[in-house]
Amino acid sequence: MSTQLESIATHAPAVDADLAGADQTGRQRGLSRGALIAGLAAVAWLASAAQTEWWPSLDDWPYTKEFIALKLVLAAFAIATAIASVRAPSSVKATTRTGAWLGAMPWLLALALGVSAWEAVTAQLEWLPRPFFAPPQALIGVFAEDYPRLGTSVVHSFGLLAYGYVLGAAAGFVTGVSIGWSQAVSYWVHPVLRLIGPLPATAWLPLAFFFFPSSFSASVFLIALATAFPVAVLTWSGVAGVNSAYYDIARTLGARPAFLILRVAIPAALPSVFVGLFMGLGASFSVLIVAEMMGVKAGLGWYLQWAQGWAAYSNMYAALLVMALMCSGLITLLFRLRDRLLAWQKGLLKW
Repeated sequence: MSTQLESIATHAPAVDADLAGADQTGRQRGLSRGALIAGLAAVAWLASAAQTEWWPSLDDWPYTKEFIALKLVLAAFAIATAIASVRAPSSVKATTRTGAWLGAMPWLLALALGVSAWEAVTAQLEWLPRPFFAPPQALIGVFAEDYPRLGTSVVHSFGLLAYGYVLGAAAGFVTGVSIGWSQAVSYWVHPVLRLIGPLPATAWLPLAFFFFPSSFSASVFLIALATAFPVAVLTWSGVAGVNSAYYDIARTLGARPAFLILRVAIPAALPSVFVGLFMGLGASFSVLIVAEMMGVKAGLGWYLQWAQGWAAYSNMYAALLVMALMCSGLITLLFRLRDRLLAWQKGLLKW
């Protein structure tokens, strides 16, 4: 037995060295593959810039030179990433940092191909009818010329969403904790929640605009209503699902009901609460756009309706892009907050 242990101890450093070498070889192989994709992305963006420069469009679209410059910048970024991956040192930290840049290269390559095809079928061949489909240059024109109106719409929508979402999340959280903790509250509130909650918030549009003094307050109510239901249901489920042993141990140590709610029930229910917050944020965005189309005089929903009324479809596409980035950014921030508060579950819920 001692001989076998001595043999294992002797060969262990060699095995570790082989594993480290294999790991380093795998990283270098991944960098080489990434450098190839980065090179292809650079070639694709250079070809796309040549397409814009030497394939004349059927119409004189503005901001074409700026569009070519943007393509060249993206091509330069891809070239720089490819060079960095080739010259990357063998350290794990540097390899990981360069690998993060290379991870975006397949998307950069796909974006180059997509933009080139989009430009070809709209600006140069006009296979897609105008004005319903605009080339990429038109979107650059919207961001360059109509940014005051578009920026004001973003600010207004963000403010309206913040009011409604915060109020709805707070109301849903309190309602969910009350239902999950108190049997008396559950007896009276739970049936009402099951009756009213599943109704789409937009179904309350006529009553909201009748009872509330302004379209802004009515929109805040509708967004809060759409947010409150998923937050209340998931919070209630989280509180009701807390292990009763936690309460027993806390009571043994002399904990009062307030301590049980604030320090036991709510922390244990936080994973379910955040799921409800994610669902409420998605629902609030859909209600936000509908509410702004119905009566609000500013915001992204209003901007979409205005662009459609004037057949300014390039403005509509620009607003949709801004809306998508805004929604995705807010959900990402919410996930960052969740990972910070629930560090023991970091990475369990993906976005």
